[in-house]
Amino acid sequence: MQKILLAVILCTLIFTSCENENNTIDEPAALNEAPVFNADNAYAHIEKQLSFGPRVPGTNGQKQCAAYLQSEIEKHCDTVYVQKAKVTQPISEKNYPCINIIGSMNPDALYRILILAHWDTRPWADMDDENRNKPILGADDGASGCGVMLEVARAIKESDLQLEDVGIDFLFVDVEDVGKTEWSSLSYSLGTQYWAKNPHVANYKANYGICLDMVGAKNAQFLLEGYSKQYADDKQRNIWDIANRLGYGQYFLYQDGGAITDDHVVVNEMANIPCVDIINLQEGGSFGKYWHTHDDDIDIIDKRTLKAAGQTVLQVLYEE
Repeated sequence: MQKILLAVILCTLIFTSCENENNTIDEPAALNEAPVFNADNAYAHIEKQLSFGPRVPGTNGQKQCAAYLQSEIEKHCDTVYVQKAKVTQPISEKNYPCINIIGSMNPDALYRILILAHWDTRPWADMDDENRNKPILGADDGASGCGVMLEVARAIKESDLQLEDVGIDFLFVDVEDVGKTEWSSLSYSLGTQYWAKNPHVANYKANYGICLDMVGAKNAQFLLEGYSKQYADDKQRNIWDIANRLGYGQYFLYQDGGAITDDHVVVNEMANIPCVDIINLQEGGSFGKYWHTHDDDIDIIDKRTLKAAGQTVLQVLYEE
């Protein structure tokens, strides 16, 4: 009898806590209207990047892809900045040419959101069984985030739904993937480190950032990454909540994915901007089998995953 009475009390408390003073159940507020993300366009951007071959710093592929990304983002942004610099790998002491591209929407808006992805590709396939010293194409690890960013920018630019009070900065960062875990975390994200020390606008600040890395693979799952939770817990939770309300719960899972060294760590710790990493993670913090191998090509890209990531980012922006 005591157990039954306790259950009744708990149910009553739960029910009444969901009621407002008018004795009606509170429903989640309706999401704002947002533009439609076209996954076909994002996929085409990925294919175009792959057509240049590996985008390793210092190669023709790097130059050609940089020109393409710049020409595309210029179609949708008010101002575009291009940073060209030499960056040094601290362990190998090798110098790399770096090309960061930044497209800004509503540059005068004080409330700003930074969206970033790296576009370079790994100089070696260290997780492959064959041709380990040859560079990878990086369809997911490199091209997917940039493809999503370009389509997000287009969708906003061509929409009748304007973000009048929100400024957006699209940061395409170079020289992310020349590091090795055994070297140190600072051996990665050299382009982002350069940008954090030399922002495209003096004293640049954003209210928060979203990093897109490996957001296009089949059966991707985006777990709650550890550094994002540490530095931007409320923003991370908001993104995942919005994704689930959009119906993308199979991709955006409320599971811990471990702390991952990525460009967002530099944004959090060097630029002091709270930043969330949306990245394909397996339980325990591992990556897909294609990661850092020659299997990271167009065959692993799924338009449904691109749609889930891109539409979520758009909705997050329009909820502002």
